[in-house]
Amino acid sequence: MICVTAVVELSPNIGGKGEQGMHSVAWWPTLIVLAVATFTDLRSRRIPNWLVFPYLLAGIAVSPLRHDWPGLNQSIWHGVGQSLAGLALGLMFFGLLFWMGGMGAGDVKLMAGIGAWVGPFQLFFALVVTAMAGGIMVLCWAVCGGFLKELFTGAGDLLFGWKQRGIHGDPEMVLANPMKRKIAYAPAIAIGTLMSFFA
Repeated sequence: MICVTAVVELSPNIGGKGEQGMHSVAWWPTLIVLAVATFTDLRSRRIPNWLVFPYLLAGIAVSPLRHDWPGLNQSIWHGVGQSLAGLALGLMFFGLLFWMGGMGAGDVKLMAGIGAWVGPFQLFFALVVTAMAGGIMVLCWAVCGGFLKELFTGAGDLLFGWKQRGIHGDPEMVLANPMKRKIAYAPAIAIGTLMSFFA
């Protein structure tokens, strides 16, 4: 009885109709995709298309059938709208970071797919926690690697260098550049997204 109670208390709000938190339909596909994405990103610094595109399309496909979206209107189009709004938010936020040279395309597609499954409200929370987790990871990585000053210089160039280069991204700050250090960001995305299910 104690084990069952602990599992119920630690489990996300599975089956909570119309609540902001856990979408029971989204939990397992998201957990599986994040586990695979984290593994491949840590191993090869890549998140494969064969993983993210089917996940993204499935999120849109099941959205009209779900009745656990937040809001009073639970029509088919409400679900599609929530899914597309989440996809757009993920694409917009991570797409901007990709354009600036600070994010990989796999991370953008993964976040867009997550948005298609969880919608814009939960994704916003996931983005905030992902940014915090990613910031902590990058700082620890820079301190351990002894390049903290270089990290802050690069971050300053990323944020404020647009005045010199105009509206185009910095050609030096691309993930394909072998001279640039790269960190797997899928673990931060996984932390932020999974925590958003318990919010």
